[in-house]
Amino acid sequence: MEYQDIIYEVKGQVGYITINRPDVLNALRVVTKEELAHAMDTIAADDNVLGVIVTGNGRAFAAGEDLSEVKSDRTGAETTERSKQAHALFNKFEELGKPVIAAVNGFALGGGSEMALACDIRIASEKAVFGLPEASLGVAPCYGGTQRLPRLVGPAMAKEILFTARKVKADEAKEIGLANKVVPHEELMNEADAMMAAILKNAPIAVKYNKFAVDKGLNMTLTDGLTYEAEIAGILAETEDNKEGVAAFMEKRKPVFKNK
Repeated sequence: MEYQDIIYEVKGQVGYITINRPDVLNALRVVTKEELAHAMDTIAADDNVLGVIVTGNGRAFAAGEDLSEVKSDRTGAETTERSKQAHALFNKFEELGKPVIAAVNGFALGGGSEMALACDIRIASEKAVFGLPEASLGVAPCYGGTQRLPRLVGPAMAKEILFTARKVKADEAKEIGLANKVVPHEELMNEADAMMAAILKNAPIAVKYNKFAVDKGLNMTLTDGLTYEAEIAGILAETEDNKEGVAAFMEKRKPVFKNK
């Protein structure tokens, strides 16, 4: 697929997705979302890519749905279908068995915030601004924001952000748990690379199951989550990477993991 709206490149074991519509603050039109879905599917199928960093070109990470594509007479059924399509896209970020880091370089509004929420880790530039302004337009976030935001910041804070439609700057995002860390703008990609490098030193198969344990466990009771955790422990105990990790520890050397 030849991309128009995104740049996808691989450096070493990391895939980089850059939304590249800076003239419209990287608004998510239909083509953009189709290309994001294709890139995520490509990454899922590529065993040589072990992690993903998502960012935007210019002043924005992504400014949400491209309103130029929104019909004034769009029906409720059409809106529901568009929402489900976006859910399917952002579910790819969560369901990918590889770490996904959002390097939030600027405005992350509406669907842009919702894309960041679907990533595993959010590193924010000091220029980053998050927001879900849909209530000010008479609608509600429908790309996952009403569900993922309270899971990160708690229901009361999520309701405040949703009800007021206010913007959340980088420092506050860090304070409430929306961002993992805030860094100087010019250091953003270096910090994202460093975080990914720290992750990729570990066994990829263990990282994958740690991700699944957290994400799936959030939708379970504690009892069921603990059962799932025990099952994962059993799966990992029989992997080559587990045996290599233990052997390397005992022999005081760096492990060589094979994702097996």
